[in-house]
Formats: sequence, structure tokens, C-alpha cells
Amino acid sequence: MEKFKLIVILGPTAVGKTNLSIALAQKLSTEIISGDSMLVYKGFDIGTAKPTLEEMKGIEHHIIDILEPWENFNVSDFHDKVKPLIEQINNEGKIPILAGGTGLYVKSLLEGYIFNETSGDVEYRKHLEKLASEHGKEYVYKMLQEVDPQTTQRLHINNFNRIIRALEVYHLGKEQISQKNHYELTGELIYDAYIVGLNRSRQNLYDRINQRVDIMMNCGFVDEVKSLLQNGAKIDWQSMKGIGYREIASYLNGDIDLDTAVYEMKKATRHFAKRQFTWYKKMPYISWYDVEQLNEDELLTTVLNDCKAHFNIL
Repeated sequence: MEKFKLIVILGPTAVGKTNLSIALAQKLSTEIISGDSMLVYKGFDIGTAKPTLEEMKGIEHHIIDILEPWENFNVSDFHDKVKPLIEQINNEGKIPILAGGTGLYVKSLLEGYIFNETSGDVEYRKHLEKLASEHGKEYVYKMLQEVDPQTTQRLHINNFNRIIRALEVYHLGKEQISQKNHYELTGELIYDAYIVGLNRSRQNLYDRINQRVDIMMNCGFVDEVKSLLQNGAKIDWQSMKGIGYREIASYLNGDIDLDTAVYEMKKATRHFAKRQFTWYKKMPYISWYDVEQLNEDELLTTVLNDCKAHFNIL
């Protein structure tokens, strides 16, 4: 059976994925699917670096602004939204571009993870989060180790949402989370995919991250968070756990001063970039491009030609 085609553009936060994906979509006359778990939320714009209508340049973008701030969104939901879109865009004779993304979301999509059907338990999840707050993440990690050591071996302690989800799944149905992986079984991705990885030197990337946070602050990020809180947003909502939102909320609540909030935002984003690289190391099928060695036009031309070669496009 012929696989659906897909272009993926990955890389750490602030590396330059958005500009390349839009320019490439223009050249290929195609559409973009967001792989970012925060871009799904309405009203979360500045802190997520959500592309504006002007920046989108008329390119159709999917999986952006589809949820209200109080709604939850997980990797299984992501699969349910993205898979039909990939099929639909392929059937229209175009190769979709999956741009950016949460490491687990994109990796699991490409490798064909099959998730169990156990539903959620909000109260139990809150109980686990409270335990982590009181005793530390290590405490909850050890809880999972006792009931499901096999899953614990696959999850880093910093991947805390997955640790909680694994405990939640075990609590509700005595199942293990994400037991099946097509890639591990067959050595093949489930799509005919060309995966572009963008990279910069660590210092250059950190400088861009710091600059991006400063730009967010100058663009009214504090007002964005203030508006969300005034409209009823709660700190424990999934949407409010994104980097930046929790720090600015702490400032607005009087827990820290603004300079500390900005410092913590920059530090958390740098740490996030490091965690992203950890995910990418588990994805040997990525074709890497050093963004510092090429200007924007050269990068676009190189990636475009490589995509055409992969898919035999004239």
C-alpha cells in the first residue's frame, strides 16, 4: 500500500522553523499543519510565537486556534486531528508540511504509536500533581517505577506529563501506555516522509531565545496573560502551563518581580530547547541542516531541492 507523503520541519524553539515552513509551502503550493501543542489554544498568541495572518502569507495553517483555554489536548488528540488532514491534503495532490512540534507528538505520529483507549481521571491527575509539588517529581516517578518499570525505563523524569499519564492509565485500567510502535517493529515510518532538522550552535540558539523573550515582552505579553487571567484562566489549566504563561502569572499574582519572571522565562526556554534535542537524538531519520552556514534563500533552495529529490518532483 502506498504511503501518504509528508514533509516535517523540526528543530529547537527559536531556530527558524516558521519562516522556512511558510517559504517552502509557497514554493510547493501546499498547506501547513502545526505540530505545536500550545498553538491549539485561542488567545495564546504572543507567548507561543504563533504566526500572525501577515506572517502566514496566505498559506493555509491547520491545528491552530482550535481549542478554548480550558480544554485539554494530548498526543492522542493530536493524532486524531492530524492523520485525516495528511490524507486529505495528499488526496488533493499536495504534500503537507508538518511544522515545528512537540517532540513526543511528532515522533509518535511518524513512528506509528498506537495509544490505549483508557480515558482520563482529572482528580487522580491533580492528586499526582499535588504529590509532586509536595514531595518532588522523583517521588511520583518512583510510584510509576513500582507499578510499571518497563514504561519508566522509556520515560525521562523531566517528561513529567507522560509519567502522570502512565500512572493515570495504570490507575484506571491497569494498562501500559503506548505499547505498540510500528517503527520499532518494522524499521519503517508510517509515512513517506522527508524530515528536515534545523540546527544552530548552542550559544547562537540561546541568544535567539533571549531575544525572542525580549520581543515578546515588548509586544505586550504581560497584557496577554493579564487578559487571560481576568477572563477566568486558571493556573492549573493545561494551556497555562506553557513556558512564559506561568512565570508572568506568578508576577501578576505578586509572587515574583518582573525581572525575575523574564529571567525564569529565558532559563526555562533554554532548558526546553535542550530537552528537544534529547527527543531528536531518538529520531535517526532526521536530515539536519546547519542554519548558520546558509542564509535564508540558500536554506530554502537547499531544502526545496532535497525535498524534490526525495519525492521525485521535477
